[in-house]
Amino acid sequence: MRIVIIDDSGLRATVLEEGLREAGYDDIHIVPPRGAFVARLERMAPDVVLMDLGSPSRDTLEEMLTVSRALARPIAMFVDQSDEAMIGAAIDAGVSAYVVDGLRKERVKPVLELAVRRFNTFSRMQSELEEARTALADRKVVDRAKSILMNQRGLSEQDAYNLLRTSAMNQGKKIVDVAQALITASDLLGGGL
Repeated sequence: MRIVIIDDSGLRATVLEEGLREAGYDDIHIVPPRGAFVARLERMAPDVVLMDLGSPSRDTLEEMLTVSRALARPIAMFVDQSDEAMIGAAIDAGVSAYVVDGLRKERVKPVLELAVRRFNTFSRMQSELEEARTALADRKVVDRAKSILMNQRGLSEQDAYNLLRTSAMNQGKKIVDVAQALITASDLLGGGL
């Protein structure tokens, strides 16, 4: 597992690195948050990112949250102090673990594992949500195509669906693709619903 520590404080980064090494991780890279470090992070393709921000300013926090959005990886953020707005911004940006005043090497492994698990759970939920949205959109397209067939050809709903399904099988296409083609043709011919 490739782990990147974003930190500009050598002492704090050392605590994280020691905790990771004691937990059995050895592909560890420390990157100071300066210059074009986001592009460098993307090239490194880390599996997990640990951000040690100490007492971040609003600008620093915003910059780190931009990193979180860009990488789409498990991210654990360590801060010395926090407030409700900072926590909310971190969660909204996709930070998987937000640890306040907890930078001790014994805590690094459990925090890392939590960040990975929460990231994976959230990613799975996002994927399921996207699949559900796609299925709903596809269903609306098929329903609209069925409606066109029912109105223009006097078919029942089941017969309209069967016609779409048969046409899709004959063409080697998905029903939604045939339905979309029917809707497009109907719209072009001025008979759309």
